[in-house]
Amino acid sequence: MSSTERWTGGGQPGGTGPAVVSQGARVRWSDPLWWTAGNWAGRLLCLDAGESTRIAVFGASEAGAAGLARALAAPDLGAAVRGWPGAFGVVRAVDGRVEVLADAVGTVPVYWTSTATGIVWSTHARALAALAGDGPDLAWLGAYLRDQRAPAACSAFAGVHRVPPGHRLVLTERGASVSPWWSVPHPDRYEVAVARLRTALTGAVRVRVGSGKPVSTDLAGMDSTTLTVLAERYGPVNGVTAHPRGVTAGGDLDFARTLSLPQLTRRTFELTDEHLPFAEAELPATDQPPLSAHLWGMFSAQLAAARPVHLTGDGGDHLFQPAPTHLADLVAHGRLLHAARDAAQWARARRISPVPVLRHAIARDVAALGASGAGAAASWLTPGTAYDRDPVDRTAAAALTDSLRAAARRAQADTELAASVGVELHNPYHDAAVLDAVLAARSWERVSSTRYKPMLVDAFGDLLPARHRDRTTKGTFETSFHAGVRARLPHLLDHCDGHLAALGLIRPEQLRAALHRAALGARTPWRAILAVYGAEVWLRAVGNAPAPTWAVLAPARRMP
Repeated sequence: MSSTERWTGGGQPGGTGPAVVSQGARVRWSDPLWWTAGNWAGRLLCLDAGESTRIAVFGASEAGAAGLARALAAPDLGAAVRGWPGAFGVVRAVDGRVEVLADAVGTVPVYWTSTATGIVWSTHARALAALAGDGPDLAWLGAYLRDQRAPAACSAFAGVHRVPPGHRLVLTERGASVSPWWSVPHPDRYEVAVARLRTALTGAVRVRVGSGKPVSTDLAGMDSTTLTVLAERYGPVNGVTAHPRGVTAGGDLDFARTLSLPQLTRRTFELTDEHLPFAEAELPATDQPPLSAHLWGMFSAQLAAARPVHLTGDGGDHLFQPAPTHLADLVAHGRLLHAARDAAQWARARRISPVPVLRHAIARDVAALGASGAGAAASWLTPGTAYDRDPVDRTAAAALTDSLRAAARRAQADTELAASVGVELHNPYHDAAVLDAVLAARSWERVSSTRYKPMLVDAFGDLLPARHRDRTTKGTFETSFHAGVRARLPHLLDHCDGHLAALGLIRPEQLRAALHRAALGARTPWRAILAVYGAEVWLRAVGNAPAPTWAVLAPARRMP
């Protein structure tokens, strides 16, 4: 276990048999049982107000004793902690009732399973799967392969449930219940929302870099550059910009050079052939397929050069450059000309017809608007991957929330990969307080068909160089994907007849044909390719890794 790997969990009050804890865990509370595993230094806050009244916050948070005391006494725990900066979960035990809060975005996931001796919860799904004796869930895998948006209440393992983001798990002697504690905030004036965003994102960065550990950041697009500027306020920062070998100017490199700060050290990371996508590598087992499985050769090398705390801009696109779901809100509010203009400009920028976009807007079909430009389902997927998506309210706010939660869920496995090599990987844009701030603006005010990420620029433009404020596009690495397929084609073809094929989830012949076309440079549905590759690599990693082990806690050892 590295110095940054950690998880936590607990049990049902008044269990019917011997309690279990993750092997090597430290017992924090006895009954109800709560334990931690790994290094939680600086990431754990606890308050005991007696044997039967306790609260703890696990994750990145700066809640102090006063805040914990208020939350412990609050009738509504969710309302008490809402607005705290950071990404964290909360467990509160009061008079034989345990309440576990999953954050509103899902950055700190919470899972649970039923055992013969009671319900066990944890932030580590694979550990719970080992306890329950179950393997990967085929229905979850099918949904993941379809569009990477698996049902919120399911984990990647059969028999292991997930507490959906923004929900609470309540445990009593009688059993378990799950209910929502978070809801979309009411919109406010745009200027107020912008000010809230500045406060929330600044706090999100502060709670992560305030530990005194050396910090590095991606230094590329507007999202990561904003984080770099904020992090530099609290200490030295290494800003890292990736670039292809032989390329010394243009793109992100030029934007990075315009940022000059007293405590910023700009560094570059040269991408060579060994960093091409789809390199053969053994990945650590994670709780679900990693977003960066295809980039592990590059990602692991970058992590090796990173500081102990590394910030990424993941999530910024989902918040500030979302799909055109705001068109449905414009129609609902009678702003038809505005909707027609935005639809035409959005479609023109992507070289697609505006007619389907307008049709979806008039029908207020946010699911279809959210998928605009995504293309058809991959031809190699079998009917066994079909699933019913979780319903989403017909508003842009609900669609944006769903999109950010999906991004945070995919990024969680990358956080696990980074922890395996001793790096704390953080995504401040996934914080619940940041989401609340963005949603405080009306959907058609926070996006624009003529300005790039207007809400982020309005909140932090005074801190960014003019060139960043005027940026209109972001870089793409699609060319390297084609090169990676060509270089690793035998390796990729070998994956076509792997676990997914044996499970009946893909058609190997059609997947092989798609890979051959990609190697030739044809237009490729990369999102679907990356999903099938990540899932196959993940299944192999889970199958090869030793299962997490558990220990029975003898009654004599169950001391607080």
